[in-house]
Amino acid sequence: MVTEITKGVYWVGVVDWALRKFHGQELSTHRGSSYNAYLITDKKTVLIDTVWKPFQDQLIANIREVIDPKNIDIVVANHAEIDHSSSLPAIMQYAPNAKVVVSQRGRESIEGHFHQPWGFEVVKTGDKINIGSSDLIFVEAPMLHWPDTMFTYLTGKNLLMTNDAFGQHYATAFRFNDQVNQEELYEEALKYYANILTPFSSMVLKKIEEILSMNLRVDIIMPSHGVIWRTDPLQIVAKYQDWASQKPYKSAVIIYDTMWEGTRLMAEAIGEGLAAENVQYKIFNVGVSDRNDIVAEVFQAKAIILGSPTFNQGILPTMSPILEDLRGLKFQNKIGAAFGCYGWSGESVKIINDHLNICKIESVTQGIRAKWQPKLDDLNKCRELGQKIANAVLSS
Repeated sequence: MVTEITKGVYWVGVVDWALRKFHGQELSTHRGSSYNAYLITDKKTVLIDTVWKPFQDQLIANIREVIDPKNIDIVVANHAEIDHSSSLPAIMQYAPNAKVVVSQRGRESIEGHFHQPWGFEVVKTGDKINIGSSDLIFVEAPMLHWPDTMFTYLTGKNLLMTNDAFGQHYATAFRFNDQVNQEELYEEALKYYANILTPFSSMVLKKIEEILSMNLRVDIIMPSHGVIWRTDPLQIVAKYQDWASQKPYKSAVIIYDTMWEGTRLMAEAIGEGLAAENVQYKIFNVGVSDRNDIVAEVFQAKAIILGSPTFNQGILPTMSPILEDLRGLKFQNKIGAAFGCYGWSGESVKIINDHLNICKIESVTQGIRAKWQPKLDDLNKCRELGQKIANAVLSS
């Protein structure tokens, strides 16, 4: 259903209630998502972003509720990723003379995706396009989260359209932040940041400072996924500043997989040691847990404790994706440790420690190995490890 955000500005996007995996199965979306496109009617009619191609007919039907699609004068592509741009060819069939506004890198990526001779206008930070009673002002935002990303600001209405920044994978019945469950909203906003934007945190801080220095009044923030921030919109900006600083809670996450329960017993004993020093912790078996949910917990915690039995002189394959997340997401201000059972060769703990070093996560110890099933002495060492990690967490 089309929603009027303010006079002459409409949400014409699509809610995808059924979506459960995103980015080629790499990101879980337990609560679905939305693809937000915005239509501005002034002397010139502007479409800001499109939707994922399977929903292009619904996008066009939504636009028809407001205007005939052939009357679109400008299409702004803030970001070329397919969930935002793949309905662009359908839109351009209706409005072949519409100008496609992109960043310099956006032109490269849009042309690379679609190979169409559309009329492009390349813009950079501070450039303006007058559309009648208002101007569009553009702000380049590279690596939030692609090199081509930019924001679009609408003067007069004081609207900031930020594409993937400040969004959430969150399907809802209503469009605005004050209309939804606040706990769910912030769970999804944090998970989105942790899994997508963490490695670009320094750029997030710089971009927020740059936008604030432009003295643009922002009454509403309109991302391309999830809800629109109309009530106290800068609350999500403040959250991004906090998250981008990567100041973890004094807590720990224990992540493991196990073959015959020995590594599980070690994980639980480490947890007992943490609890003895009053440090909060969570335990995840990666074999049965959602990886992106684990990442959101890792993002918030100070200590990351990883366990695997030795398997084929390595770690269990289920542990590899989370180790790659630690590398790729470039978490800061973390400490870590490794543990695991073994029967013959026992390489898993060293492999994990080496990976922590690659990730620039300081290892508290060389880790703990238990041969075959852990004995009472092994479990006591695990509890002592938990206490040692707890003391490091509390003193940080």
